[in-house]
Amino acid sequence: MSQTESYNNALQEFVLAWGEMASAWGINKTMAQIHALLYAEDDPLDTDRIMDVLGISRGNANMNIRNLMQWGLVHKVHYSGDRKDYFTAEKDVWITAATIIRERHQREIEPIQSNLRKMMANLEEGSVANEKEENLQKRIKDTVKFLDMFEEFTQALLPFVKEKNVGTLKQLTKLAKMKNKLRPASEKK
Repeated sequence: MSQTESYNNALQEFVLAWGEMASAWGINKTMAQIHALLYAEDDPLDTDRIMDVLGISRGNANMNIRNLMQWGLVHKVHYSGDRKDYFTAEKDVWITAATIIRERHQREIEPIQSNLRKMMANLEEGSVANEKEENLQKRIKDTVKFLDMFEEFTQALLPFVKEKNVGTLKQLTKLAKMKNKLRPASEKK
């Protein structure tokens, strides 16, 4: 089926915007563009089509598709009688967002938490020699406490990241904004 020029332009702009947004979050731009293309298209695409639309090499396409599959954002589709592999993305943006949050947490936050806990254990093994060491130990403890709270917050909210919960999420946002407005000016710094 032939695509209209406006459809092709919108698709291209969407893929570029998704890639820019993702790279701002620290996600590979090409990986994000492949995901955007597969998310936007109704039908699964083969690697050749992905390469053609995005102007990327086969190695680049295969590596990023593999990463997207590991993240659980892209799935392989087989058609009877066709030897090519086709790929499609999760079409529910809420599931996609929750998956990205979960993956980023697992890949980025958890290793930092683990390293900070090791630092804490090493610092606690020895006696505090001076104020400088004591201050460092306190800062590391504060960071661990913050990351633990962030993890609890994330784990508590992730089950609600669904379109059917938009009303609840908006209410939580409204409550947080209202609470922030009620805080004394001295606490807002």
